[in-house]
Amino acid sequence: MGPRAENDSWVYVVAAACGVAAGVVDVVIGDLLLTALVVVAAGILLGIMRPRRPWRWVITVGIFIPLTEIAAYLLLTVKPSRAQVYASWLLFLPGIAGAYGGSVFRNVVNNLRQGK
Repeated sequence: MGPRAENDSWVYVVAAACGVAAGVVDVVIGDLLLTALVVVAAGILLGIMRPRRPWRWVITVGIFIPLTEIAAYLLLTVKPSRAQVYASWLLFLPGIAGAYGGSVFRNVVNNLRQGK
């Protein structure tokens, strides 16, 4: 940790909520591109909030999408296809772009502020 220890537990809750929200979008609307947009937006937000180790946001958001799809298949009358559940694993890729992009953005802004 840095000079100030940060409690990231609430950020993990936000990341899990973003993953569940992306999973719900995928189950209800069924559009993988819209779901990818939600994942990228969540990754950017989390990468900006906590730029150190952005891979953790990729994993935290990404794992809840297939879990939400599986839960919907088991518990709800809305039944995503098997291909839709398998395709939800591909949403780790836009998550990588979002989380690392947000992290880079935050680091650039921090560097510009220090240059004043």
